[in-house]
Amino acid sequence: MKVAVLASGSKGNSTYIESNNTKILIDIGMSNLYIEKKLVCLGINPNDINCVFITHTHTDHVAGLKVFIKKHNPKVYLTSKMYDELRDIINDYEILEDKVILNNLVVDFFKTSHDTDSVGYIISDNEKEIVYVTDTGYINFKNLKRLNNKDLYIFESNHDIEMLMNNPNYPYQIKQRILGDKGHLSNNQCKDYLNKIIGNKTKYIVLAHLSEQNNDPTLALNNFKDLENIKIMVASQNESTGLIEV
Repeated sequence: MKVAVLASGSKGNSTYIESNNTKILIDIGMSNLYIEKKLVCLGINPNDINCVFITHTHTDHVAGLKVFIKKHNPKVYLTSKMYDELRDIINDYEILEDKVILNNLVVDFFKTSHDTDSVGYIISDNEKEIVYVTDTGYINFKNLKRLNNKDLYIFESNHDIEMLMNNPNYPYQIKQRILGDKGHLSNNQCKDYLNKIIGNKTKYIVLAHLSEQNNDPTLALNNFKDLENIKIMVASQNESTGLIEV
């Protein structure tokens, strides 16, 4: 499999995954033009995207969806609650009920905890496995067991708690929302969860959905400076990670 985080942050999110002839996106939270440009830079024709998987319907995850599917006609996979919110812009879709098998690519999902209906994904191709989880206040223990020892983790590391609490531009209620069980994972939570689930297969960790105002890439990376034999990187709001081969 090959993976590229095209954009990740509070202003928009999208990730590209391919396996043989199957090409998918997780979320389209940036403009269609942005997504097209990033795909072309990777040598990918946007018309070749087979499917789009939605994590949830917040704007920073679906802002470019309407235009992209109108131009390129991929099938959209999402939950029934997500469909209720997006039905006016989607024609070709499938409701997530079980694993989705796309040739040799298998996409499984699990419930996350956000202030709207939301999911994370486990994508596999034979023995290679990727975990994608952002926009959650915590991860249920039952689901955590399913995430053990994967090859690559794209994992939320949204905020530094001290930076968030000292930010004068964020009202107290917003701070409590971010810190709550239906908010976002902090750097420390990201570290704690990943330390429980990474294993000898793990080769890559991409820290995702960093807040521009309440986090810093150096702070996020410092939590993992003691890890050996795993490449750690931070996904950017406006730059692609480039293709990562798993």
